[in-house]
Amino acid sequence: MGKTVLVTGAGGFIGSHLTERLVRDGHTVRILTRYNGRDERGHIDSLPAEITGALEVHRGDLKDPEAVRKAVEGRAWVFHLGALIAIPYSYQNPYDVVQTNVLGTAHVLDACRASGALERVVLTSTSEVYGTAQVVPIDERHPLRGQSPYAATKIAADALGESYHRAFGLPVTILRPFNTFGPRQSARAIIPTIISQALTRPVVRLGSLDPRRDLTYVKDTVSGFVAIAGCDGALGQAVNIGRGDDVSIGELVERIAARLGTPIRVETDSERIRPPASEVGRLLAGTNLAKELWGWSPQYSLDQALDETIAWIRDNIARFRVDSYTT
Repeated sequence: MGKTVLVTGAGGFIGSHLTERLVRDGHTVRILTRYNGRDERGHIDSLPAEITGALEVHRGDLKDPEAVRKAVEGRAWVFHLGALIAIPYSYQNPYDVVQTNVLGTAHVLDACRASGALERVVLTSTSEVYGTAQVVPIDERHPLRGQSPYAATKIAADALGESYHRAFGLPVTILRPFNTFGPRQSARAIIPTIISQALTRPVVRLGSLDPRRDLTYVKDTVSGFVAIAGCDGALGQAVNIGRGDDVSIGELVERIAARLGTPIRVETDSERIRPPASEVGRLLAGTNLAKELWGWSPQYSLDQALDETIAWIRDNIARFRVDSYTT
């Protein structure tokens, strides 16, 4: 039976894929989008008409508690994906990131607490909360370490969600995806950065090639959101999802070159290198808890997901500013 659902951050990369999936699954979906004078709704505007026509659009800002309260009202499930997610931006404007990611999450939780209809609120975490892996694979017992202002805000937001569950009995669960990629992702992320430059330039400019990441296709991540919303065993917990396999950025360049059928020449761009103590060296997901709770397993191989992503970027290359660093 379909649920009344709210998705914050629906115009973003993962949020738009989740919104599309929820509508196709038969849920009644409201989205919260931040107002702008062009009335643009991010990636929602690129979805098929049968999806956009089924949406209730609520315009507002996570930093406005009244706007959030109105958006949450009458919703059974709330998926909170709204956030400022770019790590380089968090170096430049940490206060803005704190206001959106921490205060905004507090507003969502307060609105959910006041709602009589609420059955589940799913907060979106990130593998960045772990910092560089102290042990691998990283399970949910791994220490949390804020190695960037962005990561620190997500640690705080997760802790708020856990506290509202314990203190007020709010039905909170936290999904912690490892690095997600796929169609609609911007060049602030590593895979579209490599692909968009490789399709248009003789040289690809990157930061460090040494960090290792567990890369998960967006459709698998969306399946994790849907599954955790219906999983009573996940209440009050943060749960990892990922492929359970990692690859270095240098190795990723080679994998993408193989999919493109052409060599990729790389130059180091110092602007793209994180401060040494802030760089996260390795992220590798431990997913046993997700397997126990709902039988989690990713359905897409890395190569299959890369092929779909390459095809989308090739068809939408005009969206990418390949001559400048996207933060």
